[in-house]
Amino acid sequence: MIDLRSWLFIPGDSEKKLAKADSTGADALIFDLEDSVAPEHKARGRELVAGLLADRPQAARTSQLWVRINPLDSGMVLDDLVAVVAAAPDGVMLPKCAGPADIAQLSFYLDALEAQAGLSAGSIAILPVATETAAAPFTLGEYARVRQARLAGLTWGAEDLAAALGASTNLDPAGGWALTYRTVRTLTLLGAKAAGVQAVDTLYVDFRDEAGLRASSRASRAEGFTGRLAIHPAQVAAINESYLPDAAEVAFAERVVAAFEAAGGAGTVGLDGRMLDIPHLKQARAVLAKVGAYGG
Repeated sequence: MIDLRSWLFIPGDSEKKLAKADSTGADALIFDLEDSVAPEHKARGRELVAGLLADRPQAARTSQLWVRINPLDSGMVLDDLVAVVAAAPDGVMLPKCAGPADIAQLSFYLDALEAQAGLSAGSIAILPVATETAAAPFTLGEYARVRQARLAGLTWGAEDLAAALGASTNLDPAGGWALTYRTVRTLTLLGAKAAGVQAVDTLYVDFRDEAGLRASSRASRAEGFTGRLAIHPAQVAAINESYLPDAAEVAFAERVVAAFEAAGGAGTVGLDGRMLDIPHLKQARAVLAKVGAYGG
């Protein structure tokens, strides 16, 4: 599966915002049944999201359509899943995930509901928010050991973790992430790469600061993150552009591939005074594949 760059949250109970979903340009839309929906509106949110999914068969979708369900310990998960699985979402986001065991439990529910709905087994993927409790970051390395077929990626969150820790802020005096949150972000990146899935960076909260979002997202991609959560449609274009290689990277990747092709199967080549080996070739091919996937 090609990496998804922008993952846009849309409140599941907002008819106005749901009606604009197809025009956002996001690679993935996440219809939220959790934090953005008040308890008294959960049932209405399920109804609206299920209807929207049903009206958009997978072959006709311009974005992947995901649903953020409520946490496993909320008592609402089965209500959420029963409402939406038959309409075939592309994936489910699991908040406050405690580790691979939670993915296994959610997969068990999805196995049964997919079979009941006549969907292909394993067709609904899972993206956990893997750092929202104090214990969850200690399991990030286990996703590589306990392979889960439905696992599409790992993402992280700072707001719920701060609440879980009783922290007054998740920022340092300079306005960046405090050490605890930088640590779990790094562990999320490492855990995702070890498991061979997408590493999805968390929200950039100020949706009016496009320059800051672009700078942050470019730095994020340089570290290895493949995409980012978005809180507002205005963030989508900047995220989509920032998580694609720029023209200089593409040009260099083309030269790397050409150099190896000209070398006729050699394991190393020289280019611009540097010795390049097979990992450089793999990276160059990955750059070109990603650009090609998005029409570059």
